[in-house]
Amino acid sequence: MLADVFSQLYRFVSKVNIMSISTKINEFKLSLEPKGVKLIAVSKTKPLESIQEAYDAGQRVFGENHVQELVEKAEALPKDIEWHLIGHLQSNKVKYIAPFISLIHSVDSLKLAQEIHKQGLKNNRVIDCLLQVYIADEETKYGLGYDELIELLRSEEFANLTHCRIVGLMGIATNTDSQRQINEEFREMTVLFNGIKQSYFRQADYFKEISMGMSSDYELAIENGSTMIRIGSTIFGKRKANLPDFKLN
Repeated sequence: MLADVFSQLYRFVSKVNIMSISTKINEFKLSLEPKGVKLIAVSKTKPLESIQEAYDAGQRVFGENHVQELVEKAEALPKDIEWHLIGHLQSNKVKYIAPFISLIHSVDSLKLAQEIHKQGLKNNRVIDCLLQVYIADEETKYGLGYDELIELLRSEEFANLTHCRIVGLMGIATNTDSQRQINEEFREMTVLFNGIKQSYFRQADYFKEISMGMSSDYELAIENGSTMIRIGSTIFGKRKANLPDFKLN
């Protein structure tokens, strides 16, 4: 008897959560579509059922941090999902996502770009990527410094990477309560993007993406020109646990 009560309660809570995910997806769509901003639903550590409910609400773009988790979810979920790798990517793991990944947000070295190019050639496809730029005032974020970014773009080795196509920049603001600081970092990111566009991608219509803004700061990011925002907890709720970074052979 008690088990039945708990079972019904679980189904009720799950239904409420599902309705909440659907409602949030629809609210974001209504807000973002007129602005031309793409929503990336960050589904790291989230169960397949939650992702499926977001999918059923019309969401098609999902972001993952870890390669193993991304590969397993891509195999289990609908094939028309557009998967983005938004976390730090090791060169030796590129081969696992190269056949299907839609966008890699975190290219931060020539070595990684060369591996993406290599795997793109093997899979007979051009892999779209963003260069991750270090814009935060803290030591925990990956990314290229401004000087490193220019050096990379000027290098002959980089120019020859025909199967790693750079379509924009990605940045993560400082984790701070200072809205002024976050706003300034996003503004500088957009100024940098415009300069890079004029100097290195003037004739490239595909270089148009600025990936910045998460659950805590996406509104500021949009105000400063972001074209895609990465939203996790606002859609799916807070993370309850961290998954290990699985080893791939």
